[in-house]
Amino acid sequence: MYIKSSATIRNNYNEIANLCRETCEPVYLTKNGEGDLVVMDIKSFEKRQRDLRIAEELVQIRNSRMNGAKTYTIEELDTFLEDAVL
Repeated sequence: MYIKSSATIRNNYNEIANLCRETCEPVYLTKNGEGDLVVMDIKSFEKRQRDLRIAEELVQIRNSRMNGAKTYTIEELDTFLEDAVL
């Protein structure tokens, strides 16, 4: 985790941007010694968003199964896929 003062981004934007891109980690910015903002490169942000969407979908799937949604065996899926292709 990287913590910098908010003055750092005002005075050294390129330094913060390069740190974000090189480490793929967010940089936490403080204002008057308190946490204020988090900055990260766009590529890492988009990956994090994708990962969160997948995690949410997996939770929904698990909840559906726990609530009695029909599940399929590997053999049933194989048959379904073979029928769909033919």
